[in-house]
Amino acid sequence: MNVKIEETTIIHPSTPPFTDDHVLSLSHLDTDINLHVTFRYIRVYVNKVDPENQTRERPDPFQVVTSSLSATLVHYYHYTGSLVCREHDKRLELHCQAGSGVPVTRASVDYTLSEINYLDDPDETFVEKLVPDPKGQDALTRPFILQVTRFKCGGWVLGATIHHTLCDGLGATLFFNAMAELARGAGRVKLEPVWDRSSLLGPRDPPRVEFPFHEFLSLDKNSLPYMEPSKLAVRECFKVKDEWLDRLKVFLHEQSGSNYTTFEALGAFIWRARVKAAKIPSEEIVRFAYATNIRRITKPQLPHGYWGNGCVPMYVQQLAEGLVNQPLSKTADSIKNSKCNTTDEYVRSFIDFQDLHYHEGITAGNRVSGFTDWRHLGHATVDFGWGGPVTVFPLSRHLVGSIEPCFFLPYSSASEGKKDGFKVLVYLQEEAMVDFKKEMEKLEHIGLS
Repeated sequence: MNVKIEETTIIHPSTPPFTDDHVLSLSHLDTDINLHVTFRYIRVYVNKVDPENQTRERPDPFQVVTSSLSATLVHYYHYTGSLVCREHDKRLELHCQAGSGVPVTRASVDYTLSEINYLDDPDETFVEKLVPDPKGQDALTRPFILQVTRFKCGGWVLGATIHHTLCDGLGATLFFNAMAELARGAGRVKLEPVWDRSSLLGPRDPPRVEFPFHEFLSLDKNSLPYMEPSKLAVRECFKVKDEWLDRLKVFLHEQSGSNYTTFEALGAFIWRARVKAAKIPSEEIVRFAYATNIRRITKPQLPHGYWGNGCVPMYVQQLAEGLVNQPLSKTADSIKNSKCNTTDEYVRSFIDFQDLHYHEGITAGNRVSGFTDWRHLGHATVDFGWGGPVTVFPLSRHLVGSIEPCFFLPYSSASEGKKDGFKVLVYLQEEAMVDFKKEMEKLEHIGLS
C-alpha cells in the first residue's frame, strides 16, 4: 500500500504569542537521558455519515487539524521551538524564535480503513509511512511534527511525532484535547497550559538522595541512550481474553492470598515469559520498568495545566534465575510492592539523583523490560468532530530505558468481534519471539488444571 505525500506546510500560531526570541529551561525529568527520544503514534478517525443529512460532505480533516493547531499554538507556542544542547552541562533547553511553526504533512491512501481493519494490528511497513520519523538533529530542530492521511472512505489518520523531552503522553493528550475543543467550535482553551518546568520540578538546594537508586541505576560516562542491538526487535500483538485474565488472578490469589491488578498480574506473567524466551543467563539481573504519574503525588501537587513530563520511572529487579523459577505470585508481589515507593520523597530524590549524576551517565542497563498501560489514558476524548479515535496505536520502540517495550492496548472500537479483553503489543528480538509465543499460549490454560 502506497502513501501519497501531497504537501508539507508550516503552521504558525494564529496570533503571534511573543515577539522576542527567548530560551526556556526544562525540568530534570524532561532532560532525563532516557527521554532523549521521540514517541510516535497514530489516531484513527472514521467518516461517520450524518443520519439526518447523508448528503452532507465532511470537512477536510487537514484543514480542521491545521486551523485548530494554529489557534492552539497561541497557548502552546513551545511546540514551535527547537531543542538545543547546552555547552556547560549537556542538558537540553528550548529555544523559541518568533515566526516559527510546526510542520504538518498532508497525505492520502487509495484504500478504505475497513480494508485494513482500522489499523487495529497494522502492517509495520505501512503504518510507519503514516507518522513522520525525524532522525538525529532533525528530531531536535523539529520536536513536534504531524501528518494527516486521508483514506478512500473519507476516514483519516493523525500521525504525531513528539520529542519526549517536551512532554509525556498525558501532557501531549492535554494539548490534543485543547486542539480538538477548538476544532469543535470552543471559543477558547478550557485549561491554560502551565510551563514553570525548572521551578516546579527542579532539584533541592542542596540536593539529597534518600532512595537507593544506585541499586537500580548505574553510572557510565560511555553509555548512550538506547544503544540499539545489531538487529531491531520485531513486533507482535497478542490477544488477552477477560476469562484468561480472571483465571490468572485467581491462580495468583490461591498462591499468595493477595489480590492483583491487571498490570501486576499480566505484567508478571509477560516479564517471566520474556526472560525465559530470551534465555538470559541465570546470574544476570533483569529489570521490570514502568512510569508512574506524579501529578497528584508531589507536594504541592502539580497544576492541572502542567503538561511537561510528569512521570518518574519505577524499577523492579530480580536475578534471571530467581524470576524464572519462583512462584509467579512472588513476581506479582514485587511489582505490587514497588508502588509503595511512589511518594513525594521518591520524586524529589530522583530529581536530585539526576542533578548529582547526570554528567556521569545514568543507565538502567540492557536487561530492562518496559511496560505501560494505554487503555485508560484519555485518548478517546480527542474528538475533532468525527467522534473519538477508533484506534490508537504506538510506534515507539523506546520506553523507560527499554528498547523492547510492552504496551497494553484496547482493541479498535471499529473492529468486529474483538470486544472481549484487550491486546498486548510486544517488541522482542526475533530469535526469542518463537519461544515467547509458546509462553504466551500458556496464558489461555493457566488455572485450568
